[in-house]
Amino acid sequence: MFKIDSHQHFWRFDPVRDAWINEDMRVIQRDFLPEDLKKELDQQSINGCIAVQADQSEADNAFLIELAAMHPFIKGIVGWVDLQADNIEETLQFYSQYKIVKGFRHVLQGESNRALMLEPAFKRGIGHLKQFGFTYDILIFRDQLQYAAELCTLFPEQQFVLDHIAKPDIRNQVINDWAPGIRDLAKNPNVCCKVSGMVTEANWQNWKAEDFTPYLDVVFESFGIERLMFGSDWPVCNVAGGYAAMIDIVKSYLSQFPEDQQALFWSQNASTFYRID
Repeated sequence: MFKIDSHQHFWRFDPVRDAWINEDMRVIQRDFLPEDLKKELDQQSINGCIAVQADQSEADNAFLIELAAMHPFIKGIVGWVDLQADNIEETLQFYSQYKIVKGFRHVLQGESNRALMLEPAFKRGIGHLKQFGFTYDILIFRDQLQYAAELCTLFPEQQFVLDHIAKPDIRNQVINDWAPGIRDLAKNPNVCCKVSGMVTEANWQNWKAEDFTPYLDVVFESFGIERLMFGSDWPVCNVAGGYAAMIDIVKSYLSQFPEDQQALFWSQNASTFYRID
């Protein structure tokens, strides 16, 4: 079965730029490049990946484009642009020349204005994505789900995907502050969801596979397997068990589905969403 990892990162570690990688995460305070990921993909029989921005700069876009040109298993890039810039249409036109660039995201989870995505300038930027065929990755915490649902309703023709199931509080097994927002967001048929990033929201040293089941139940019931895709969030997942541990959680849960539906989750949904040949 062909498989795609729809969410991972590359970086050359810079302690100033990458200050979010704190001492608690020192296991990932180093460079992570395609040759490192390829070992993980090969061990798990995964054929390709989507490289997602790790720095909010166009320099990071250039870095990822360069890596993809050298490593054909990188099937697409999710970059960053200033969606609120006056010249956003011109910027998107520039990136449309690169077939490898599939879409963009902004680190909304880190914004003090929790509803930044509903500001006029931000919405204006989102409104230009579709004309160039670009997708948008929604990176938020659970307190922003209501704003994401409103945004996706305002742009019904735009293709969105939620990253990391909106980071529920798996560590403390809290679900009721998250599940209603997921269900509301999933009512928008133009929104998919990445089953990714879960281990970093659990107790890093002491999680159990069953800790994730209630959250997986919600996203599978809300989105349906036709709008879900696998993402490792490598190398960030290394702080809480690593690639193999992350994929084993998902494999175990998926075992209840027939093979044709599993194929949707492992590759077909991501291939369609990110326009991978």
